[in-house]
Amino acid sequence: MMDCKKALTEAGGDIEKAAELLREKGLASAVKKAGRIAAEGIVAAYKEGNVAVLLEVNCETDFVAKTEQFQALVKSVAEIIIKEAPADVEALMATACAEGTVEEMIKNAVATIGENIKVRRFARAEGYTDTYIHLGGKIGVMVVTDVEPEAGVIHDVAMQIAAAKPTYLAKEDVDADEIAHEKEILRAQALNEGKPEKIVDKMVDGRIQKYYKEVCLLEQPFVKDDSMNVSQMIGGRFQVQSFVRYEMGEGLEKRNDNLAEEIQKLQG
Repeated sequence: MMDCKKALTEAGGDIEKAAELLREKGLASAVKKAGRIAAEGIVAAYKEGNVAVLLEVNCETDFVAKTEQFQALVKSVAEIIIKEAPADVEALMATACAEGTVEEMIKNAVATIGENIKVRRFARAEGYTDTYIHLGGKIGVMVVTDVEPEAGVIHDVAMQIAAAKPTYLAKEDVDADEIAHEKEILRAQALNEGKPEKIVDKMVDGRIQKYYKEVCLLEQPFVKDDSMNVSQMIGGRFQVQSFVRYEMGEGLEKRNDNLAEEIQKLQG
């Protein structure tokens, strides 16, 4: 209200001019906030027809991430991705929308919400898909299959991905250089453990199979019944063509609030 009164005074009582001033000041504030760390937020999934989207949108605090205004913004961005199919985040920012472009829509949201907001990443898929959101937006998964799957089974696959963090779909997808490097490490480990060299290669092969069970979705023990792997659980009813797993904030620098330091700055 104080901002509105100041704007009206500055605009000489002209309401339209005051609204423009408020918007200009808001956007200027948004520019200032653009450099602040945004490592909270949500991972969300939306589906319309045969198109599904998984996206991560970041803000500065968990409090804002839980607000209706922020979540409505995330939904609006997802709907644009579904409809316009931008190639990447840069293309998404330039995509036209009711507020001009998505970039302008985000800036307007920053001005009103009061925190830096960034669309970090998204994945869009058409066809037979299933999505799963865990812990209220902390982890999100999207799975694409070749035929329409049984709902319960594909959802079990999505939950498997959320829980077990596979990096690859199948053994064949693991990079050959990565396997060669892993074998070098495992061989050195075995020799350092004092194992006879004549059995080291067999040990390395055994450990590589264990490595596959850790990083390849289809080789992982099924979380609901570890007597079989995920491939056996699916049982040929459909094929998983691809999957995406986002964990909110992974790899981002976290904001470090130091209250004592802030008070000292204010007093200084």
